[in-house]
Amino acid sequence: MSVAKAQDLVLLLGKDSKRFMVRLSPGGELHTHRGFFKHDDILGQPLGVQLASHLGYPFYLLRPSLHDLIMNIKRESQIIYPKESGYALLKMNILPASRVIEAGTGSGAMTIVLARGVMPSGKVYSYDRRQDMIDLATRNLSNVGMLDFVDLRCRGVAEGFDEKDVDALFMDLREPHLYIGRVKESLAPGSFFGALVPTTNQVSALLEELERRDFVDLEVSEILLRHYKTVPARLRPEDRMVAHTGYLVFARPVSEE
Repeated sequence: MSVAKAQDLVLLLGKDSKRFMVRLSPGGELHTHRGFFKHDDILGQPLGVQLASHLGYPFYLLRPSLHDLIMNIKRESQIIYPKESGYALLKMNILPASRVIEAGTGSGAMTIVLARGVMPSGKVYSYDRRQDMIDLATRNLSNVGMLDFVDLRCRGVAEGFDEKDVDALFMDLREPHLYIGRVKESLAPGSFFGALVPTTNQVSALLEELERRDFVDLEVSEILLRHYKTVPARLRPEDRMVAHTGYLVFARPVSEE
């Protein structure tokens, strides 16, 4: 049976579905909308049990999922949502021991997904031209224990990538079509390319450049996510849904010879 230990990242889930993530440390406290918990009262408790705040409100002690980790990072830029990142992980064949380049680190949400995919023996090489984004991503990766699987580079994509013959490359940039030449220099023939762009004109420009650079197996997709109210007697869709957040573009480079 797994129990909560010092430095573990745990999730406290309230009966109202409110979620609180905390890294446990002796002497610490977690304050919620329904009272607080002393970390010392959580340490040693088995995962899955129900605990009560100092006000007596019940919470469940759980291990956070990768989805929880991503949705709770500190953001200073729009993140790639799990509905896109999960599909991209499968389309780009991200596996343990893969070497992957990420162009556009941002707040590090996609970086976390890629790092989880390549661990324990792979590596993610993530590039961003803004040092403040690199610093934020470093903190977010460190908080979820993924920093050892990522090399962060503060550099613009126009200067190219240090790595060659990588297994996959993912771009989250405003104008990815401008850098497809650099992309092909670093991808192994037959490997995997993916990108997220928010508008159709960006998709068109990217498709034209991918075709010009001899990429094949092109795909454009949009993923919409609709949740349902989890009340058995009144099962119906939620009033709001996660609709358009971006277009995914995938392709594979082949030899020009």
